[in-house]
Amino acid sequence: MEIEVDLHTHTVASGHAYSTLTENAQAASRKGLKILGMTDHAPSMPGAPHLYHFGNLAILPDELFGVQILPGVEANITSYEGELDIPEHYLGRMKLVLAGLHPICYPGGTSEQNTQAYIKVMENPMVDMMVHPGRPEFELDLEKIAYMSAQLNVPVEINNSSLSQEKSGAWGNCRRFARYMLKYQGPVILGSDAHFWNRVGEFRHALELVHEVGIMENQILNTSSKRVLDYLAARHSNRRQNQG
Repeated sequence: MEIEVDLHTHTVASGHAYSTLTENAQAASRKGLKILGMTDHAPSMPGAPHLYHFGNLAILPDELFGVQILPGVEANITSYEGELDIPEHYLGRMKLVLAGLHPICYPGGTSEQNTQAYIKVMENPMVDMMVHPGRPEFELDLEKIAYMSAQLNVPVEINNSSLSQEKSGAWGNCRRFARYMLKYQGPVILGSDAHFWNRVGEFRHALELVHEVGIMENQILNTSSKRVLDYLAARHSNRRQNQG
């Protein structure tokens, strides 16, 4: 199974990542990726960039080293009501909006509260994709999230970084989540969550898991750059219609 797109990567602007966009794009090119998402953390993460960073994304080139660049954000869920830490008028100008739960940005709660927050964000038309529900910091109803992914056609990530040795305890959660995604057939993305250039396009653990569970290539959005771009085009078109 070939992955053509890495939608979840960070640059030095995130504050706890260590490579530039140029370095990440060079790494993506060497690995044969066709599209690279630049999704630095939104402002409530310590060390994250100011809103001006996200307001200036339009200056970035559409392509570097033969790789199409999708500048965006990894927004932080900040409340049980699914609020995000970046205004909608910024989100509406971005090519890629990811969102997820992070301990330092979200108060934490019961499984019901956490799941409610996650699903409310899935229902937000400004958000394109959801990330790392399998991380062990928050208890979530993973079956409900997988079901809602299918109902809303919102891709949810299997995060390679969560499955690395640095995030012990995630394998069980991610395995259960992957099985639910297989059951309900919601769209899956595999993300590197790279915070250094040599991890861009690194999907080894995520691929191992989807092979184990039996998720097929046609369910994984980023096996095809065309499918990614078609999905985002349709998503953003619907967003504009809803706003208009």
